Amino acid sequence: MEAFYTTLSSPASTSVLNFQGSELPRRNLCKKSSHTIFASPTLPKPFLQICGRPQTLIYTSTRLSSGAHRATISAEAGRQNWDFGRFVKTLFFFNGFPSPAKFFDFLAEKISDPSPSEVINTMGTSDIVLVAGATGGVGRRVVDILCKKGIPVRVLVRNEEKARKMLGSDVDLVIGDITKDSTLIPEYFKGVKKVINAASVIVGPKEGDTPDRSKYSQGIKFFEPEIKGDSPEKVEYIGMRNLIKAVKDNLGLRRGKLLFGFEGINYRQLPWGALDDVVMGGVSESTFQIDPSGGENGGPTGVFKGVVSTANNGGFTSIRTKNFSEPENLSAYDGLEFRLKGDGRRYKIIVRTSSDWDTLGYTAGFDTEKGKWQSIQVPFSSLSPVFRARTVSNAPPFDPSIVVSLQLMFSKFESDGKLNETFVEGPFELPVSSIRAYIKDPITPRFVHVSSAGVTRPERPGIDLSKQPPAVRLNKELDYILTFKLKGEDLLRESGIPYAIVRPCALTEEPAGANLIFDQGDNITGKISREEIVLMCVAALDSPYACDKTFEVKSVIPFSEPFTVDPTNPPPEKDYDVYFKNLKEGITGKEALQQNPVSV
Repeated sequence: MEAFYTTLSSPASTSVLNFQGSELPRRNLCKKSSHTIFASPTLPKPFLQICGRPQTLIYTSTRLSSGAHRATISAEAGRQNWDFGRFVKTLFFFNGFPSPAKFFDFLAEKISDPSPSEVINTMGTSDIVLVAGATGGVGRRVVDILCKKGIPVRVLVRNEEKARKMLGSDVDLVIGDITKDSTLIPEYFKGVKKVINAASVIVGPKEGDTPDRSKYSQGIKFFEPEIKGDSPEKVEYIGMRNLIKAVKDNLGLRRGKLLFGFEGINYRQLPWGALDDVVMGGVSESTFQIDPSGGENGGPTGVFKGVVSTANNGGFTSIRTKNFSEPENLSAYDGLEFRLKGDGRRYKIIVRTSSDWDTLGYTAGFDTEKGKWQSIQVPFSSLSPVFRARTVSNAPPFDPSIVVSLQLMFSKFESDGKLNETFVEGPFELPVSSIRAYIKDPITPRFVHVSSAGVTRPERPGIDLSKQPPAVRLNKELDYILTFKLKGEDLLRESGIPYAIVRPCALTEEPAGANLIFDQGDNITGKISREEIVLMCVAALDSPYACDKTFEVKSVIPFSEPFTVDPTNPPPEKDYDVYFKNLKEGITGKEALQQNPVSV
């Protein structure tokens, strides 16, 4: 097999560069303005082949009036010229300008070894539920139920010794304090997909309590309360803010994560560059532009457009982003959604998880409908590992937590030699107004928060405080405990994370099983067992009916009557969806406070 090398000259010097990387004799061609790329039978592999066989190519350098040079490589008669300058421009955009030695070493490596340049390590994925406040009365029961169900659980605690003694030596445990942002290390939350937050400010009797807090925990007999330890502002508000910040990327947003495009006043730009078949000797050409009025409603949109040709064995155009400055963590999402105006053709999306230039890409094709704005979802599960249009059978699974770049392509081929049946040579245009990562339906809560009934009542006009629970009556004395619980709730509701906020009435140590009353608007009083709240929180994680709902709950048993269960005849397990189905979004009890905001 023949290999090509070229002699390039300048007024100052002449050098000979070998496409295979080995040294060749120098020739003095200083006076010539065009140079032949010679074929040598002594080298094993060709850098360029046109129509399946080596060609004699002519490198032409034209000096422009500005002093710059324009370079083209022309083929023998019947072939189209190859724009070497655009080839170099493409390399420069994505990689920076390479040194001659590195440039030709790169070419030689890719020709001689047509395999991905990096072995990508498989990253194990497990849908871990993080439990915050895991040593409290609710939290430790949550851990126990999750473990019994075989659900991977990780606990976030402040005191390791206490947690190990209470939860067992084999529990997956991380040490951090939600009131201290610096202790919530990102590594702690890898693999976490859902959160149950049972962390709460500690309240206890002024007269003191037993080591296991039995006076407080019984929840029925009244003791004069006081705050123990960190303030409500630190735990309920600042702690919630820190926890949301720590887990947000892992849990995802209900509306999805915008990667590129225009949505209302929001705009996210990506550094797109053309990556066409010029890199293999072709002549197709594309670009990506912003059309300020070509969008769906007359607003701005991106446009992938160009002219595709099969000349010189080409046949594809594409746009690719530069590598992101930091990998995108899309592990919380199920795929990519494109808002675009179709042209009836089939395109490809290529997602890369390596920062190397020529490496494995995870690819899927999608069809478009001509002349229609449409949303197209490409599930991550549909992506196939492909290298240079060939499926890689032993590649690791796609890891959405380390997305490095995106590429859109219009090509004559699918993969493994299959033809794109919609391919037509000539001009094309694909407006793309946005690309986002999405969560598939039905969406379930990713963050379940245990709050408290009564959070909107301390300053509610016209309320009879004498009929309210102690925390409502003593909100100011307890450092505005309910006010800051409400502020913490608001942070979660405003975060965009799919959530459920459970507001129990007075918590007791009674068993689960009593009939329940669910309500919204923050009006009910009563009692409910911690065990019941735990079962409810775990059920909410998998219920689309609980998503983005805030609700209060109590049992039908009055304070004056204890509730017990006959172990030989336990009550049936509840289907909490029966209750969740009747809840509505947007009801919080704050409606009565709009004209009378609480000041702190």
